[in-house]
Amino acid sequence: QVQLVESGGGLVQAGGSLRLSCAASGNILSINFMGWYREGPGKQRDLVASSTSGGSTDYADDVKGRFTISRDTSKNVVYLQMNNLKPDDTDVYYCNSIVKERGITGTYSYWGQGTQVTVSS
Repeated sequence: QVQLVESGGGLVQAGGSLRLSCAASGNILSINFMGWYREGPGKQRDLVASSTSGGSTDYADDVKGRFTISRDTSKNVVYLQMNNLKPDDTDVYYCNSIVKERGITGTYSYWGQGTQVTVSS
């Protein structure tokens, strides 16, 4: 089993910044993918930013130039630095990781519990 624990959400004014963190722990052999998604009321969960084990990153169009994803592979932690936040960024943000576990065939997807980000105008 693998656990993802998120932190760093909160309330911020438009134009402000927040940094989200997500730490993966448990039976981890390697992590292929770590990413951040967000979900609002009545909306689907959408990818915000992602980082692969090969070092490539990807961003949703509406956060490019404002958000930066980074990883500390030694600690199995992924960060999302969010700058110039807008009210439309208000959502619950979820961390996702695709993990290969010791002694288990295949890879598995795990989700964090979600952290609320609220941007006031």
